[in-house]
Amino acid sequence: MTAAGQAVDPAALMRSRRYRVLLVLAVVIGLLVSAASWCFLEAVHEIEVLVYEDLPEHVGYHTAPVWWSLPWVALAGLLTAFAVVRLPGHGGHVPSDGLKVGGAPTRPIDLPGVLLAALATLGLGLVLGPEGPLIALGVGLGTLAVRSIKRDVPDQAVGLMASAGAFAAISSIFGSPVIGAVLLIEATGLGGATLPLVLLPGLLAAGVGSLVFIGLGSFSGFSTAAWALRPFPLPPFGGPGWGDFSWTILLAAATAVVVFGIMELARTLKRFVDPRPFVLTVAAGLAVGGLAIGFAEATSGSPNAVLFSGEAAFGSLFGQAATVSLSTLALLLLFKGLAWSISLGNFRGGPTFPALFLGVVAGLTAQHLPGYAETQAVAALTGAACVSVIRLPLASVMIATLLSAKAGLAVAPLIVVSVTVAYLISEALTAYVDGRIGAGPTNPTPAPAPAPANVVPDDLE
Repeated sequence: MTAAGQAVDPAALMRSRRYRVLLVLAVVIGLLVSAASWCFLEAVHEIEVLVYEDLPEHVGYHTAPVWWSLPWVALAGLLTAFAVVRLPGHGGHVPSDGLKVGGAPTRPIDLPGVLLAALATLGLGLVLGPEGPLIALGVGLGTLAVRSIKRDVPDQAVGLMASAGAFAAISSIFGSPVIGAVLLIEATGLGGATLPLVLLPGLLAAGVGSLVFIGLGSFSGFSTAAWALRPFPLPPFGGPGWGDFSWTILLAAATAVVVFGIMELARTLKRFVDPRPFVLTVAAGLAVGGLAIGFAEATSGSPNAVLFSGEAAFGSLFGQAATVSLSTLALLLLFKGLAWSISLGNFRGGPTFPALFLGVVAGLTAQHLPGYAETQAVAALTGAACVSVIRLPLASVMIATLLSAKAGLAVAPLIVVSVTVAYLISEALTAYVDGRIGAGPTNPTPAPAPAPANVVPDDLE
């Protein structure tokens, strides 16, 4: 075992038998977490289908009436408030704080509350994504697995296996172990000579875990197409011009300002709701349902366009883009943006997927500007919206580039410029607000992961 204060040799640790034991454990955790993630995501999808498609037909409606979401979002508020107030873990990470991976890890005892709040939020129509609960699920199950094998394993070894669980869980929704790895590495501040030591178990868990999705999908007949991200159907792009860069800079800055306003409103609403969570979280759910009804009445569109996180609607959004009016897109940005803000401040889930959806809607709206086409607008504003929320520039570039893969690599410079501009504007606005109110940062950078001095304990054989 490494003595206190002695320098760690990552290469020697990686060649040790103990490290190979941890890699085997990472495989087990990857399989376990991936299976649990698959079940969670399928459960969310099945709840959505049951409540918003099957149940209206069972009670005599051909399609769900415009008011249908109101009792369900109210129920989501009640269940979320119960998880936050009564169950360990307070329902999980508060999404208005952005996508945070640092801080106190999710304990196994916290998972029932996290899952209850997430299933209620995501399945019943609130505007949040699954990535936050998936990270908590991966961390909690990774911790449980290693503690079940040996109770006195050092905290750093537990943290390593918890990270492996998070890798496996988050990779399931982004469809790529590499995206999950970059996102979590950047969020936790991992780096330096010990990076491969920590990275390999996570990548191994995520890669092997993908077999679970293939096997469970084939066995059950369920498809991941309902919730997993796929590249957008964007036309090929030959290369940017000066006009593309000009519009990208202006619109990325505007996107950062708007998203910052949405996040600040969410934090304000959270402070207002916290003293009376049972009553006001239900009221917040009803407000989201009211916004969905308002959009449907104003545009003759579906209330579901405002509800949910949005990743399942990308196909229909692009398919109808040529026929949807500019006013409808603008109203969708307004109503879904407000519904997202309310959901961020009061419910439990991830902040990223609604940001990606609104980035796409903003891009489809911006394509009507002179000299700015669909491909560059969607790719750039997706990256800008993503980084404005999660504040992870490299991960945001990779996510936007993956989603724009069908357009070709020529769109990448616009994504990089957009992400950079939006990140700098978001950080400047945060610093300005923090300076005015004299508070800590609204989206603090998580503390770096501890150096893995005892990450491979001697007695884990």
